[in-house]
Amino acid sequence: MATPVYKRMLDLFEAEGINTLIGIPDPNFVHLFLEAESRGWTVIAPHHEESSGFISEAIARMTGKPAVCIATLGPGIANASGAMMCALVENSPVIFIGGQRARITEQRVRRGRIQFIQQMDLFKNSAKYSASIEYADQTDEIIRESIRKSLSGVPGPTYIELPIHVITEELDLPPVLKPEQYRLVNQSAGAKEVAMAVELISKAENPIILCGHGVHTSRGGAAVAELAKLMGCPIIQTSGGTSFIKGVEDRTFPYGFSEAAVDAVVKSDVCIAIGTEMGEPVHYGKTRHWAEKNATRKWIYIEQDPTAIGVNRPIDVPLVGDLRAVVPQLVEALQISPRAEHPELARWISEDKARLERLAAEAPILDGPMHTARWVVEATKAFPENGIMVRDGGATVIFQWTYSQCKPNDVVWNQNFGHLGTGLPYALGACIADGGKRPVMLTTSDSAFLFHIGELEVAARLKMPLVVVVGVDHQWGLEVGVYKRTFGKGSAETAVHWSKDVRFDKIAEGFGCQGLYIEKAEDLAPAIEKAYASGRPTVIHVPIDPNVNSEEMPNYSEFRTWYAEGSQ
Repeated sequence: MATPVYKRMLDLFEAEGINTLIGIPDPNFVHLFLEAESRGWTVIAPHHEESSGFISEAIARMTGKPAVCIATLGPGIANASGAMMCALVENSPVIFIGGQRARITEQRVRRGRIQFIQQMDLFKNSAKYSASIEYADQTDEIIRESIRKSLSGVPGPTYIELPIHVITEELDLPPVLKPEQYRLVNQSAGAKEVAMAVELISKAENPIILCGHGVHTSRGGAAVAELAKLMGCPIIQTSGGTSFIKGVEDRTFPYGFSEAAVDAVVKSDVCIAIGTEMGEPVHYGKTRHWAEKNATRKWIYIEQDPTAIGVNRPIDVPLVGDLRAVVPQLVEALQISPRAEHPELARWISEDKARLERLAAEAPILDGPMHTARWVVEATKAFPENGIMVRDGGATVIFQWTYSQCKPNDVVWNQNFGHLGTGLPYALGACIADGGKRPVMLTTSDSAFLFHIGELEVAARLKMPLVVVVGVDHQWGLEVGVYKRTFGKGSAETAVHWSKDVRFDKIAEGFGCQGLYIEKAEDLAPAIEKAYASGRPTVIHVPIDPNVNSEEMPNYSEFRTWYAEGSQ
């Protein structure tokens, strides 16, 4: 039976369990959009193609599966290119599909073509794989290879180009295999290497788990929690892996920002690194907090990209495979002889709890605009227990690493690429992936929020359970801080301040959301509770002190060591 290309594409994605489509419906894709919606897909059109990419990336993070983002030819896919590069650096498997003029790779002279650029060249450094479906019978192979490449090795984005002459062409092919017949097989590690790892763990005095971003985006947390309990050890979060795994929240400490984490790292003699690159934010696993035992500490590294093994530091036992398969292998092997809890684990848990309580008590309460630390404390104390946390901003995020009072099981933020403005699209993507069942909180700075503020309309349209808490200092706080540290307080600054007349609560109302304006610290938590109770997406405008936000960033010196020049 003949099938149009656009239907075949949807069949192929459905076979992989993909049923969400994000993008602005360009005229070339209207058949595909209508067909997807008729099949029960979730089809969402935001207001900017870069937002489409960020929303798709959040969906991929929350589901552990590739997400599909579509953009029109020329300016549409060019707009999405920033999100594509972000997905590459954040290791997110997003399938970007861009329209294109007909048969553009044929060697013919083309000048003065409207809405046209050579798109494949644009994405050479931003996609793991790119291909153009120039003939209908290439559809299966290109879609399948794109999905495989997005998930193989280090996950990342791929790009498929769909010229306008192809999308409605018809194919006469057998039905696509069902998901259970055509499922990705999680690669396990070799039995010999697993045995070596178990032997190191069994003989260790102070083992730790270094937990990264990949644990959460692969949805592999449950197995890691079981492993940590069998090892009787703490879990050290990387700056990317800031979600807390259910059931082991109390034994999870942030690397570099917790005395318990630093103590555990310094004393460790075996480290199992899971779902993380061995890069600058963890000092390559050899300098700073690792330095004291660097010569004798043993490393077990679970990594599905074999080319990453031994990069930045030597690895004693590489376990090459998908953590979703490898961690259960370790769990099964260790169940025979589980370790007793580390003798200092209870102390570390107690000390870290006391740290958070102390920070909450010490966060200053000012007469004027709120201290950023107090803004974080009050907002995160009111965070719903089953909620999804999304972060965005510069200086305000640095405050959040230290002062956050909640331990969410899902945190979405842009750690590796440092791309401002992802917060609101990420929050929308998290809501979409979750089906709007759980409350979502976005804590963001004003500058970052302005990037894609137009997407508030999507939140209102879909009646999302979203509360946005905006710290407002009318400046680029992190950059103002750099001016002050470079030239001294009171010196000239330029291009880092903007209008003090902006009211985010009023803007929210204009988009159909609820807007609240809160000045006093004691009023913030009740406002958040009121916002969730209302059932309406809400933006809470909170003035924060501009000098505090630019001058008093906690642990700023630790943050600076993430850059190579400060890591020694």
